[in-house]
Amino acid sequence: MQPNRPIILNDRAAALARYPHGRVVGELVFVSGISSRRPDNSHDGVVVHANGHVERDIRAQTRAVLGNIGVILADAGCTLADVVDMGVFLVDMGDYAGMNEVWNEHFPDARRAPARTTVAVHQLPHPNLLVEMKAVALRPATAKAATAKAATAKAATAKAATAKAATAKAATAKAA
Repeated sequence: MQPNRPIILNDRAAALARYPHGRVVGELVFVSGISSRRPDNSHDGVVVHANGHVERDIRAQTRAVLGNIGVILADAGCTLADVVDMGVFLVDMGDYAGMNEVWNEHFPDARRAPARTTVAVHQLPHPNLLVEMKAVALRPATAKAATAKAATAKAATAKAATAKAATAKAATAKAA
């Protein structure tokens, strides 16, 4: 049976409903939609001035989101390099270039970057948020362990077949 365990981290912002930060299912890690929200419910990439004016920085928020995803993945033995698919949700497609700028810092080679879908959404759970991302990663240790287990099983089957053939050959020789 493949493992199925939630990832709930006490040092990250808690979910706004009853769901984990992520879930490990077999060789895959599914990371819930993550924002730049901190454990104290403030946001990276947001400055609220004394006069009430709010500055939002897509680059800072994107860095924080990818950093938060990295911490969640680490709990499952993964890094951003293990991500195979990412969903990006932007409140304003005018932020697409700024988000891509930070994305390209984290994933400089398209051949090694995850598949990605970016969509514009009407809003996110807090008015200060500009971006949210969700991810799917392949656990490298699990994949290696599964490959090793399969190779061991294949070798054991081959060894058993060889032993059975030798026993049959010896029985035939003895009968003759």
